[in-house]
Amino acid sequence: MTAAHQKVALAFSGGLDTTVCVPLLKEEYGYDEVIGVTVDVGQPEPEFAEAEETAEALGLDIHVVDAKEEFAALCFDGVRANATYQGYPLGTAMARPVIASAILEVAEEEGCTGIAHGCTGKGNDQLRFEAVWRDSDLEVIAPIRELGLTRAWEKEYAAERDLPVEGGNEGDWSIDTNLWSRSVEGKELEEPSYVPGEEIYAWTSAPGSETLELEIGFEDGYAVSLDGEAMDPVEMTETLNETAGAYGVGRTDVMEDRMLGLKVRENYEHPAATVLLSAHEGLESLVLTKEERMFKNYVDQEWAEKAYEGLVNAPLVRALEGFIDETQTKVTGTVTIRLEGGQARVVGRESPYAVYSAEAASFNTEDVMGGIEQNDATGVAKYHGFQERLANKVAAAAQAKANAEAVTDGGNAEDAE
Repeated sequence: MTAAHQKVALAFSGGLDTTVCVPLLKEEYGYDEVIGVTVDVGQPEPEFAEAEETAEALGLDIHVVDAKEEFAALCFDGVRANATYQGYPLGTAMARPVIASAILEVAEEEGCTGIAHGCTGKGNDQLRFEAVWRDSDLEVIAPIRELGLTRAWEKEYAAERDLPVEGGNEGDWSIDTNLWSRSVEGKELEEPSYVPGEEIYAWTSAPGSETLELEIGFEDGYAVSLDGEAMDPVEMTETLNETAGAYGVGRTDVMEDRMLGLKVRENYEHPAATVLLSAHEGLESLVLTKEERMFKNYVDQEWAEKAYEGLVNAPLVRALEGFIDETQTKVTGTVTIRLEGGQARVVGRESPYAVYSAEAASFNTEDVMGGIEQNDATGVAKYHGFQERLANKVAAAAQAKANAEAVTDGGNAEDAE
């Protein structure tokens, strides 16, 4: 394989996959120069130090792009859409288009004619990255997938070339961390029956008996304050990850259906996301009508599905967000969340847009808004279920007639004999 051009940008983390990609892009694809791009979406600081140290050892020019604010803003858009996929918040999925866009921007600024990632051919990330990159004129390269490489081969290759990956040993688990979530997979966790211990968790403590109440303030569906203190999305997410994580909030163990049809076992930690999603849904339940909530459930599911696929810029998403934007004009107020037993439970909510009347709902009042009285429900009660009762009655009568005719026909047959 040869490339007609000389310079390629590589999504670079400093791990085994992206490290072996550096020489492979030169030897197998004919590129003279590889530049690495690492995008900050809230990873731990040691990961950047590792990436920079590995890049230096490889002689790789590395660009570090800070995209935390952009990523946090997308996550808060996800809260407005109550975005979860098969029960967990979409941290990794929503990070990928942000990362891909940042890498593409660097590649174009640096005059690259190729852009590469170290994803395998079995995961989702290859699709999420390439959905962004294939809208450009750059050649998209996926060495691990295209060369059919295994982790064992990569480790052996790294050892033979003395590549700086500590012999290819990256620990027991495959971990991906960003502001919104921390995912853990690999080794024993690939077995659905394996029960993981506390050692896989880093953001959350084992749930205990302690409780804590927090007040989340919302404006137009966006979380804007914590216990009365205004915070931007990055600060609020980081604060809630630490606070809620200490109470064991935000653990998910899920059998996840990937886009390629594979079913995989994933473990996630997402304290801040759990708190904010719970609070947001609690406030929506107060201010939206039944019909709005029912239809928005469908809209939210579609938004989350596209986000999972890494297609947050799809025309469908823009159309869905038109509906979401309209509903969120009323999602302003405060929600009290209680952290207890590893759960984030809504225990209070307040909004000037509440579709609620205490007087109308109370068992202790007779005359209510609009002059409606209890006895007015009698007519409604008589009609409620009328069609169902009629249908059951007609069906029963028809069955009885059919049974009677069957008995008669049977008797006539005996007489004929």
